[in-house]
Amino acid sequence: MTTQCCFKYCALPSISSQSARVEIKSVIPSSGFSKHKESLLVSWRKNGEAIFHSECWASLLTLARKRSSSSNNRKRKPTVKSTKACDEYTMIQSEKVMIKEANKTVERFDSEEDIERRAIKVAKMIKSSKHCVFFTGAGISTSAGLGDFRGKGGKWTEQDREAIDIDSLFEGTPEKIMRLGDSSRSSIDDKGSTSEDENDIEENEDVDINYEELRPTITHESISELINLGHVKYLISQNCDGLHLLSGVPAKKISELHGNVFVEKCEKCEKRYERSYYVCDDVGDMYLEQLSDLGKTDIVKPKFLKKCDTCGLSHRTGRKCDEKKCKGFLMDTIINFGDNLEESILDKAFEMADACDLMICLGSTLTVTPANELVEYTRIPQRVVICNRQPTEKDDLCQEKDAKGQPLGVRIYGDCDLFMGYVMSNLLGKKQYDTFLEKIKGKTNVYENARKAIRSD
Repeated sequence: MTTQCCFKYCALPSISSQSARVEIKSVIPSSGFSKHKESLLVSWRKNGEAIFHSECWASLLTLARKRSSSSNNRKRKPTVKSTKACDEYTMIQSEKVMIKEANKTVERFDSEEDIERRAIKVAKMIKSSKHCVFFTGAGISTSAGLGDFRGKGGKWTEQDREAIDIDSLFEGTPEKIMRLGDSSRSSIDDKGSTSEDENDIEENEDVDINYEELRPTITHESISELINLGHVKYLISQNCDGLHLLSGVPAKKISELHGNVFVEKCEKCEKRYERSYYVCDDVGDMYLEQLSDLGKTDIVKPKFLKKCDTCGLSHRTGRKCDEKKCKGFLMDTIINFGDNLEESILDKAFEMADACDLMICLGSTLTVTPANELVEYTRIPQRVVICNRQPTEKDDLCQEKDAKGQPLGVRIYGDCDLFMGYVMSNLLGKKQYDTFLEKIKGKTNVYENARKAIRSD
């Protein structure tokens, strides 16, 4: 499968799905690009997306960072029609804003050949490890049907774009354009963070998501298999979707830092219940949210509702503990904005990180505290592997050197499923890997039974 590079003057061949590439999405004017088509260097798609060779994107980014006067807003024809000739163009200020905005959530993909080569190294690292720990984020569940948060089309990304009036940017003066473009939300490379970033959790709050229909991906299955085989000692996850436990990871082998929509606990005796169904009371939350935002609501208040002092929502699920001497109200385990992480779960995660000699991070931008601190809490010399489409704050850890000056870690840009498929095939060998794939196919009925929403639990 191939596609064309969106830089209008790219002279390189089409981009293959196996080639290194860059994918972006930016804000777009409501009227589209027709009025500005001749002035733009990028063939933007209608939804604001674009794909480039890595070299083309690097050149466009360089142009976007250059300052130019309003009288120098026309592009000059290149002397040579090639990617390098991109420097011969001048980018209009409004497109600079679009490029800069897209760069905050740019997604990079290594070539499949490079991913396979790095996966071979990681497979050897896992074999030699004595205490390997995996760390997972929302990116491992996108192929299961859940949206991510900071990707080019992520939930928080789209919310940020709504605050940018791109129509006025295209029609405004260069000075106004630069002010508005530079004042939009900080990128991942910035040191500062908003209160929302500090308390962010890797959960999807879209009410249209049916969590009971989600099934584990090849990445979930691979981690579960590696734990069962003894290659991986522990799993730390920011995800709330319940897919790790569904894939077969034992509850004692995982710290679900931000909770699980299939797990509830007693607010009195703290007994935990793993359910086959989604446990959260969305009606109670909507009641409290509308009351807070609008001052009124037509939603009938659930009798069991109790407003949380820290997040302002209700954690109660409507069920009660089955312990005869307790009968306390059951609560969901989700960590909302403002909530503190469960101390025992976080302590266990730090204990496992402290013993870790190989930390493998998948599908996380590693920006959420205190979860991201666990990655650098590992034993010295630190061996860290990161697979994610975007840059993370911890990428430098992958470049730690051994006594011979060779990197101790590995950094992969791309899809976790592709990467973990190569890791497993190289770690297990062809025969055992084929058996593993057949085993996954045989789990279909198991998962169907595990997710039957029997509300009498």
